[in-house]
Amino acid sequence: MIQEDAIQQLLQPINQFLQCSTPDEWITEARKPENLRVLLLDHLLCELKAGQSAMYLIRKYAVDQTSQHSLLDWFKPYEDFAYRDLGSIETLKGKSQISKAIMAKSDSPYSQDLIDKMVLLIKEELHHFYQVLEIMEQRGIAYESIPASRYAKGLLSHMKTHEPQTLIDKLIVGAYIEARSCERFAKLAPYLDEDMARFYISLLRSEARHYQDYLTLAEQIAGKDISERIAYFGRVEAELISTPDQEFKFHSGIPA
Repeated sequence: MIQEDAIQQLLQPINQFLQCSTPDEWITEARKPENLRVLLLDHLLCELKAGQSAMYLIRKYAVDQTSQHSLLDWFKPYEDFAYRDLGSIETLKGKSQISKAIMAKSDSPYSQDLIDKMVLLIKEELHHFYQVLEIMEQRGIAYESIPASRYAKGLLSHMKTHEPQTLIDKLIVGAYIEARSCERFAKLAPYLDEDMARFYISLLRSEARHYQDYLTLAEQIAGKDISERIAYFGRVEAELISTPDQEFKFHSGIPA
């Protein structure tokens, strides 16, 4: 378990990056035992979607054709489970590693660094998916598909539609989603039972690194100062978090 001072060290840049902290009203709702089920189901799907976003990103921009197929094959068991009611926790065991190298396409303007960072992120998100599934299994919470919250869609709707700005915006959005996840895990952990608290604290280090990786890549690809664009998405993100929301989910706003 990460020590308290290490937690604060991890959270300091994240709290500076985010333009608002999670409202107390959301914490109050999230603490209710009857909301654990929806919290875990949504967290599970968020892990899969975070992995998918990274996978689609490198498939579109960076990898060769063989690697594109390898990435789809890697995700298939998880997508079968989540969307097609195929497989089980047993069939997903040990599937978070990819057996083949993911290679850049020869004419890609983007570096292997983009691929390496995203592949590591995917491995970790798929491993977290499995861990959440284990926790649900232990608690007798059956998997069911639930609709996504407004959060990611709300952020992505502000992306520019011309390149390379679309890619830069995608990376900035990825940074905000990972940073908010990290902040919420830390905010929620003190109110959960010991096993759940330990699990959420264990996720902080990877989520904090994911946010930094996304931001670094956005800055590298832009090759210029993008602080205004980052601040713009910060305002959009803060509004989604601090305004009334009809649905309670892991990334939802103030419960209406």
